[in-house]
This record gives sequence, structure tokens and C-alpha cells, in this order.
Amino acid sequence: MSLSPLVMYDEDYRRILALLERLVRDASARGIFLVDKDGQLIAEAGEMRGVDSTSLASLTAGSIAATGGLAQIIGEEEFPVHFHQGQRDSLHITLVGRRIILVVIFDERSSLGLVRLRVKKVSGELGRIFEEIRKKNERAQAAGFASPFAEITDDDIDNLFSE
Repeated sequence: MSLSPLVMYDEDYRRILALLERLVRDASARGIFLVDKDGQLIAEAGEMRGVDSTSLASLTAGSIAATGGLAQIIGEEEFPVHFHQGQRDSLHITLVGRRIILVVIFDERSSLGLVRLRVKKVSGELGRIFEEIRKKNERAQAAGFASPFAEITDDDIDNLFSE
């Protein structure tokens, strides 16, 4: 599912990162990852060093897409919340808006109830921030400001790496 490019400014990123860092503390989580539905990592917080965040982002987006297909088969639009329990760590995955995926990794220091409670509050705040970002992007496009990458072609990229 390819969506229009998400252009985020530094102040937006800092607001998002502050929310994720607060969620790590409030939910006693090991790590938080914010991913778009295309599988791109947006931000991360917590102590999850050594985790392949690129693979995590890609696999999370794939999982959301697959369960979205399952939802449609049984007549649902999508499943907005996913939970996976492991022996040591558990994953709580939530859709924020239509394009953002919030992944919370937690262990025995926390509980599913606490994570769900804290995620619910932060999801609303993240939703508002991403709505503001979407509106900024629309205003910029309407004013004629193209993405800084709009003029880069596949040939330009090939030429860059062939040298």
C-alpha cells in the first residue's frame, strides 16, 4: 500500500519522539517503534539496542497488511490492535490513524492492561500530530512546494551509485 510521501519537519519529529519516550516510561516498555504502513521506520525509543529496526518495521507493516486481508474476509475493515505474547517479551501493535503503526515491546516489568491504557492515551495525541503533519503537507502542495525529492529520477539514483 503506497501512500503519499510523509514529509515531517524537525519540530514534528521532536514532538513525536517526546511522546514515545514518555510512553516508554509510563508503560514500563522495553522499546517503542513508530512505523508507517509502507514499512518505513519513523521513530524509536527505549532500550531495544541490537534489534534490527528495519526488519521490525518491514515485518510489522507486512503483518498489518496480512491481518487487514483477514479482517476483510470476515467483513471487518481492519483489526486496529494486535497482541503477541512471547516467553520473555510481548508485542502490542496499534494502528494510529490510517497510516501509522505503533509497536510497543514489553516484558514482565509491565502488563498488557498498563500498556493498553497508556497506548490509548498516546494514540490520540499521535493521531492529532499526524493530522497536523498531513495538513501541513497539503498546504505546501497547494502552495506549489514540491517534495525536495520530486525532481530526483531513477536515472539520477543509478548514476549516483554507478560511479
